[in-house]
Amino acid sequence: MQHLLQDLFEKRVNQFVSNKRSHKIFFPKAEIKQDSAAKRSAEIVKVKAAGKIIEESKEDEFQTVKYLAHYQYLIKQNGTLYMEEELEERLAKFYKNSLVMDEEIKPNLVQDDIPQTDTSILAYENQDERLSYEYNRLKAVQYAERWWNSYNPAYKKFQNDCTNFISQCLYAGGAPMRGYPKRDAGWWLQHNNWSYSWAVAHSLRLYLSNSRSGLRAKEVSSPDQLILGDVICYDFEGDGRFNHNTLVAGKDANGMPLVNAHTYNSRMRYWAYEDSSAYTPNIKYKFYSIIDE
Repeated sequence: MQHLLQDLFEKRVNQFVSNKRSHKIFFPKAEIKQDSAAKRSAEIVKVKAAGKIIEESKEDEFQTVKYLAHYQYLIKQNGTLYMEEELEERLAKFYKNSLVMDEEIKPNLVQDDIPQTDTSILAYENQDERLSYEYNRLKAVQYAERWWNSYNPAYKKFQNDCTNFISQCLYAGGAPMRGYPKRDAGWWLQHNNWSYSWAVAHSLRLYLSNSRSGLRAKEVSSPDQLILGDVICYDFEGDGRFNHNTLVAGKDANGMPLVNAHTYNSRMRYWAYEDSSAYTPNIKYKFYSIIDE
């Protein structure tokens, strides 16, 4: 089975760097990725792809395999090069060793633990208490680079892990926890328990907007105002409830953010997420610059 996957990848990678389309091996993801890069005067000059089998089964002449695809894109923009990476879960079916179906298993954006209360009225007590700290952006980014494609065993892993991962990055940068043990207050993780703001995308967005103590942020109007260690929040459907967060880990040649994230495990991904299967024309963003104490 592994050799079938590798053969599939070898046929697929050329689609990312070629303008020629063949209906036999056409991969829509490649076209979306190319179009997204072209919008910012960038091009994908080389791609590597490899697959790791997660599950496989066989019934008569049919073989089904769930696998993790790891893509590495060498991107050229205005004379500079950088590497973007992403992991993607996919499901493929073969009949007599011939591919008959291959599709992405879309990440689950439903939170493991959604607050029963209206998170728009999250409590932010002890706002007068000053928790002195210095946010170390380098350490936050180093953490995001170390763990973008795996999970730190020191922390609980969530099915939808994006906000938990961003909270870990912020904490690695020195942001202080506060509010324990109230789940609807502060920002904290203790004894296998956590505040909503630590692990729920919409709650972290609200916390960053409202906190006046400890971890604080200032909303800015455009992504180019962000620097390394800042946070972008995503409302893919544009319905007012934010369901994804990323950390700024780099900048492209135009000074726009490149982000690291979990759930859609990726590094140095262009901030707009136009090449994501979760993207919709109704998408809304919030841009938060972490306030350095």
